[in-house]
Amino acid sequence: MTFPAQKIDPDFPMIPPFPLALTRSGLNLFRKNADTLQVNIGLKCNQTCTHCHLDAGPHRHEMMSKKTMTEVLRFVKSDGFETVDITGGAPELHPDLPFFMERLSWLSPKMILRSNLIALFEHQEGLLDRLVRFKTVITASFPSLNEPQTEAIRGKGVFRKSLEMIRILNDLGYGREGTGLELNLVANPSGAFLPSSPQTELENRFKRILLQKWEAGFNRLFSFANVPLGRYREWLIRSGNYGPYMEKLVSAFNPRAVECLMCRTLVSVSWDGYLFDCDFNQAAGLPLNKRKIHVSQIHLPPEPGIPIATGEHCYTCTAGAGFT
Repeated sequence: MTFPAQKIDPDFPMIPPFPLALTRSGLNLFRKNADTLQVNIGLKCNQTCTHCHLDAGPHRHEMMSKKTMTEVLRFVKSDGFETVDITGGAPELHPDLPFFMERLSWLSPKMILRSNLIALFEHQEGLLDRLVRFKTVITASFPSLNEPQTEAIRGKGVFRKSLEMIRILNDLGYGREGTGLELNLVANPSGAFLPSSPQTELENRFKRILLQKWEAGFNRLFSFANVPLGRYREWLIRSGNYGPYMEKLVSAFNPRAVECLMCRTLVSVSWDGYLFDCDFNQAAGLPLNKRKIHVSQIHLPPEPGIPIATGEHCYTCTAGAGFT
């Protein structure tokens, strides 16, 4: 798949290149040993969220072929990744997800499924049993405790269905102590803002309110800034917020977040089987090691010490606590 080049409007303020921010802090961004393989199995989604960096939605039909899935499974088997992280789009919409999960369960100690909860709510049959059986970690998008705010991002009726799906997962043991079934939530700010509270403080607030108001629970909450790519980038430009938002990200650059960035230990596979340093670099069209490498062509993980491809979107991952 060819992604469009990232064009910057000349009226926007100049954004310092991300490598310059690293150099000024005496830092570099090189790979460590890869222990996580993130696999995007398709861009088709049941929602068109305003903050989506991949422009996923019902209008997208790109799906990973079974042949490419088989190549990914071979790669996992040969390289012994500790974690395989399945994402999309909405991975629940892929007809070969059961095939992929069944075989992954024999190859990797830990499997993660990323969900928007609504796709899981609408495709429960057979899938919930597999999730429990494989002790799959569920990482689910739940943008806000505010119903109108959530629906402004993700659509009408989403908030209540999401809560119902969390309670269904709780009934299965997800988010409950001692079950080994892990349910994590991801909250993203609405609009052109960075997270307003420290992650621990926000997690405690979500846990308290979800339990008190809806008798729902989860394990951990991750609060991330939105990445200025895809649909979210287009919205920022249309609304006149791109320049101010980038200034916020640059101003919030945290050198301490660099060491633990997920791209150091992660390999990302696109729906068509090409390798990237992370899911965001997929959207930006920045291949791993500046070369277009297909998963069928690789037999060993990227060597430690290889530079990680960067762009101005990388400021998102180092703003505040960052993506770690």
